[in-house]
Amino acid sequence: MEVQTLPLPLILVVILPTIYVLLKCINGFSSSRRKPLPPGPKGWPIVGSLPHIGKLPHISMAKFSQIYGPFISVKLGSRVVVVASSPATATEILKTHDRLFATRLVPDANKNEGVDLNRMGLLFAPECTDSWKVLRALCRTELLSVRAVESQAGLREKKVGEMVKYLERREGSVVNIGELVFAIVYNILGNVIFSRDLIDLEGEGVSGGLIKSLISQAVHLIATPNVSDLYPGLASLDLQGLRRKVSKCYKEMCTVWEGLVEERRKTLAMGGASEREDFLDVFLANGFDKNQINWLTTELFVAGSDTTTVTVEWAMAELLKNREVMRKVCEEIESELRNKPFSESHVSQLPYLNACIKETLRMHPAAPFLLPRQALETWEVMGYTIPKGAQVLVNVWAIARDPSMWDDPLSFKPERFLDSNVDYKGHHYEFLPFGSGRRTCVGIPMASKQVALILASLLHYFDWSLPNGGDPTELDVTEKFGIVLQKEKPLLFVPTRKP
Repeated sequence: MEVQTLPLPLILVVILPTIYVLLKCINGFSSSRRKPLPPGPKGWPIVGSLPHIGKLPHISMAKFSQIYGPFISVKLGSRVVVVASSPATATEILKTHDRLFATRLVPDANKNEGVDLNRMGLLFAPECTDSWKVLRALCRTELLSVRAVESQAGLREKKVGEMVKYLERREGSVVNIGELVFAIVYNILGNVIFSRDLIDLEGEGVSGGLIKSLISQAVHLIATPNVSDLYPGLASLDLQGLRRKVSKCYKEMCTVWEGLVEERRKTLAMGGASEREDFLDVFLANGFDKNQINWLTTELFVAGSDTTTVTVEWAMAELLKNREVMRKVCEEIESELRNKPFSESHVSQLPYLNACIKETLRMHPAAPFLLPRQALETWEVMGYTIPKGAQVLVNVWAIARDPSMWDDPLSFKPERFLDSNVDYKGHHYEFLPFGSGRRTCVGIPMASKQVALILASLLHYFDWSLPNGGDPTELDVTEKFGIVLQKEKPLLFVPTRKP
């Protein structure tokens, strides 16, 4: 019997829809077995929960967590964002499943043409590649180790001494504390990396020059809400031009770095050497090429200047508002020194000062969400599904203000850290200003020394008041969200030299 063959068009009409229906059934069955996303607010079409976030997303997310629980998900544009807001959920992200969530979500504005972040980046390297591990290990052993940081004590003391002299010249005048501290930290980094100052303190005002303005501009642009981050499908269009503008800043910065590097290469070629080994010497000795040095230098300045600056600024603001705490810490400093020359070695002998710094970091962490992470693959955490590619945030600001973790969390009480083993090195998940896990801030040793020395010097040598006799208890401590959590209004003080 002759077998009849169905024509191809008929096969397509009958078979393909059948396959489609079967696949939908299979996918539906698979989806029904998959755990749901963490709970969260129901978003609007297209924009998701963007209208409810506002200018202070760390506070908005904290309010969501009070409603939906410590592990939430929100839709921002087309992107799924998962937020951990308790020590238990932070532990899951930063410790239990650290490998899966250690991938960095790089802001689109920071994706500069010609910059391979996986090869050159430390802070913004998307993946924990072998290159990233080697670079991090090098920084931890050669550049930012306890030994290396201790060897820089004389440098920090010298630069802070210049700050004191500057304030003496400005006695009785209004001083922008944030701008001054930024300049000091910037010059410390300039000397650690290049063995030279990059900001002038000799005149009546603080002159930051080109590099300071370029880095400030780049940080502002990267922190600007970006359509390309909310709708990755539109990223190639760079609709706001942020990537283009940041790239321009980066290229101008590289011009400065390249000049300094070339100058050092010529010095070494002629048999000369820097007065002491600095970061640039280490980079050159390890065979780093021009592009690596340019990018790493930029990252070090961005990461090391703003974070220290805002921590000192917030500490001074809280101390001025809380006069009894100010009195105690000043008495401790005077008791320890007893007319001895002030040096960094005294800082470790000031437990109340260090408790004030911890309390500042608790109430005002420099990075309230840390830096964004991304799910490497779809995974189940605490009974919920975290989809591949989701942005993952840890709201350390909310955790540090959780009343179930902290007594009277909205009050500035350094005493809570006295006789306590809680530190900021990533081991206590109720207190994570520098993160934890693979992505813990590698600069903790340097940052902690700088903050303590600068703050102690400001308190030891000067009394402080607000301009025009303002009431310190009414000092505005409104926050401004960005890459770092700043005061919305600059902190303006009038210094008076202590007798």
